[in-house]
Formats: sequence, C-alpha cells, structure tokens
Amino acid sequence: MKTNRLLEKYSTKELAESFVLRTKLTTKQQKEADKELSEMRKKVQEKLTPNQIRLSRLLQLKYQMEDYYTNSAYNINQSFGFYLRQYVTSLDKKNKDFAKDINIDETELSQLLNAHRKPSEKIIIRLEIHSNKTIPAITWYKILEKEKEHEIITDKVIRKAESKNVKNKLQVSI
Repeated sequence: MKTNRLLEKYSTKELAESFVLRTKLTTKQQKEADKELSEMRKKVQEKLTPNQIRLSRLLQLKYQMEDYYTNSAYNINQSFGFYLRQYVTSLDKKNKDFAKDINIDETELSQLLNAHRKPSEKIIIRLEIHSNKTIPAITWYKILEKEKEHEIITDKVIRKAESKNVKNKLQVSI
C-alpha cells in the first residue's frame, strides 16, 4: 500500500533516481537535510535507556576493534591497553571497580592498561564473560596478535641476537 502512494506522488523515474542516482543537493538543501537528520538522531538518543546506551558504546568499540585488526596498518596507539581503557570507560566504571569485576588486582589492571604487561588467556576470557560475549575473547586476542606481529616484524635487536643461535642457514632465498 505504501508503494502505491509513492507511485501516486512520484514517477517511477523519480523513485529510481532517489534510490540509485542520488541527486546533488544545493548547499542550503544539504544544511537543511543535515539539520533534520541531527534532530531526528537527538530525539532517538533521548529515548535510549542507560542499558541501550551502554550496549551501543560496546558495539561501537567492538566494531572499532574489528576494523583495526582487519586493517593491515599498525598503529602503536591502538594497543590492547588502549581498547581495554575504552572498554572500562564505556562502562562508566572506575578502574578499581572494574578490577574487582574481573577478579584481578588494581595494579595488574593498571599494568594492562599501560602496556606494561600482556594479558593472560584467563584475562581475555574474563573480558568476554564480563561483556556477556558482546566483545568475544577472540577479538581481544586478535588485537594482541596484531601487536605481536608488529613486534616480530620490527624488532631488530632480537633478530640480531637470535641470528647468533642459527647455524647452517639455507643459501636459497625467495
């Protein structure tokens, strides 16, 4: 029925163009459209419950993490600690309270947040459980894996040190 009303109001060509060939808006029209969209978003956001807001933040974080680890570029600022900090912040929790939630010492949490310590598998699993599987353990693991990959590729010191432990290396190369 809605389709019939649209066909009464617009030609099939106009309908097709509205879906396929986006017509160029004037600057004034674009500003009006942006304002209207902004107002609609604001109305929707005002109706969200605290749980819906929290879930929205967690999903946003999850998708940011997935985008990062699937992208080939490495960013030193997007470490496990960075994403863990974002997670704790999105929950509106203090570090002390979050550390209690996942049964670790506050100093251990601080070390994780500041990249002074790598998390164990147990911590990664606890994060998945804490988020009620919103952010799976494998997502946290892949962030760590990306860090490790970068370390292996760029750590010249360990390469030099370990080359002393290799004898009779192959003479062929690719």
